Amino acid sequence: MANLQTFEHSEYQQVKADLHRKILDRLDLEKLGRSNGDSAREEVLVLIRNSVNSEIVPLSFAERERLSREILDEIFGLGPLEPLLKDPTISDILVNRHDRVYIERSGKLELTGLSFKDNQHLMQIIERIVSRVGRRVDESSPMVDARLPDGSRVNAIIPPLALDGACLSIRRFGRDPVTARNMIENHTLTEAMLELLSAMVKGKLNLLISGGTGAGKTTLLNVLSGYIPNVERIVTIEDAAELQLKQEHVVRLETRAPNIEGKGAVRQRQLVINSLRMRPDRIVVGEVRGEEAFDMLQAMNTGHEGSLTTVHANSPRDALARVENMVSMANLNIPERAVRQQISSAIHAVVQVARMSDGTRKVTSVSEVVGLEDNVINMQDIFVFERRSIDESGKIRGVFRATGSKPVFAERLATSGARLRPALFESRTEI
Repeated sequence: MANLQTFEHSEYQQVKADLHRKILDRLDLEKLGRSNGDSAREEVLVLIRNSVNSEIVPLSFAERERLSREILDEIFGLGPLEPLLKDPTISDILVNRHDRVYIERSGKLELTGLSFKDNQHLMQIIERIVSRVGRRVDESSPMVDARLPDGSRVNAIIPPLALDGACLSIRRFGRDPVTARNMIENHTLTEAMLELLSAMVKGKLNLLISGGTGAGKTTLLNVLSGYIPNVERIVTIEDAAELQLKQEHVVRLETRAPNIEGKGAVRQRQLVINSLRMRPDRIVVGEVRGEEAFDMLQAMNTGHEGSLTTVHANSPRDALARVENMVSMANLNIPERAVRQQISSAIHAVVQVARMSDGTRKVTSVSEVVGLEDNVINMQDIFVFERRSIDESGKIRGVFRATGSKPVFAERLATSGARLRPALFESRTEI
């Protein structure tokens, strides 16, 4: 009997599509929607197996079972993406077009053998994802940010902007969130760095986490937010909700895209302004990327201390420059010196994270914002990661180093009860 290698891919896809249509005609979808998820899947799987077995196709038992599972995923899940979403080792899923699906595993990109039937099939999966979170994607709105139920971040862009067909990018969130212990074991940071960062969060210092795409900013934000006391009221603001805070008193806010008439959009700035009226103890902004930077600084300077946010930047100084540029987007005609004064007063430290060429992630520096002098924001590094070499296997070799500088905010932390050990800042090197 010919197997799947000799059974042409296009024929296989056609058989699957035909069976899919036949099965949908026989299903009572409205009744299924009211059924328990697991029992409904089992009922449909039995129906699919019977239908597959009744077809005269050159497939083995294992291949028929695979076909049954794929059709089940088409009905209840995200089609060809389902096996990838079940693999915890995959960190990114990148669909360049319907027949080119890549994954990232351990920091390296791999081309998979998976594909969608055609561009229309891929579009159906994208629409299924975005409709679940109340968003839409079409020719009038060809770009969309969304999320999966587990918090994974999704971006889709479709024709006419994507010339080769719809493109889908999924930034995975692991089933088991990364913990502080995981970050130490993975050499993302050291015990001493974590001790300092946790004290800064508990002591209500305002932190800006900076880094490039995929550097681990949101992961670090999740870890650090875990040190916020459980008794405090936290308001989170995101474009696509992905933070996984474990505290009891959390209010989650998410932006809204415009409707088909181009109206009804709610931007991050509006949510930040509204959050100030919600009696928050902490405001956590998933990523500051526009004019909301001004209102975020205002909040940090007017009693909402201990706020956390992230920004895309390649260095701590670039991060502050980006915040300054984003404040100018608010068109408030504030003098440059006044903006820099606001930044230096509001942000206590910048934590820089980077993704290395070997796929590992490191906290490359923890830098204190000291103040403003001669219209220049002064900063000092407290911890840094020094890259030394690359070994034969391509792994980055380097050391974490305490610079010996004692932060100015140490006294403030001491008065809040988060006393730091003097030995923490002694100049030393750690592997």
